[in-house]
Amino acid sequence: MHTFASVEALEAEVGKEIAVSEWMSMSQDRVNLFAQATDDPQWIHVDVERAKRESPFGGTIAHGYLTLSLLPKFFEEQVDMPFGSMSINYGVNKVRFPAPLLVGGRIRGRFDLLEVERHADCVQSVWKMTVEQESGGKPVCVAEAVLRRYF
Repeated sequence: MHTFASVEALEAEVGKEIAVSEWMSMSQDRVNLFAQATDDPQWIHVDVERAKRESPFGGTIAHGYLTLSLLPKFFEEQVDMPFGSMSINYGVNKVRFPAPLLVGGRIRGRFDLLEVERHADCVQSVWKMTVEQESGGKPVCVAEAVLRRYF
């Protein structure tokens, strides 16, 4: 866990990799629940037998937006900002899904602090957040996320 006790401590780390999360397995159950919650039951995500036969990936793959949605989980397990009263995800400047995530694979998050900007009621930080898969190669998600920590 990397703890930033103050805005000044956060500012001192701009330009650095701050944290790397633990590995997490991507299960078919998680993919199915995400498909159900988002009304996105494309066969490449949920039909295991068809995906084995017809998909160029040889099996089902996780939704790109599912990998994106796991970034807060990975981040909050590794980065703590106890100053202030609450945090919000302010937005994402850019998101890419360079490689598919095969169901059954393991992933983790990497977090680089790109910018810190003070505002009257909060501090805004911009992070490069990368979800990599254990098998190597291209990451499955790269996002530039904007977070705000309010005072």
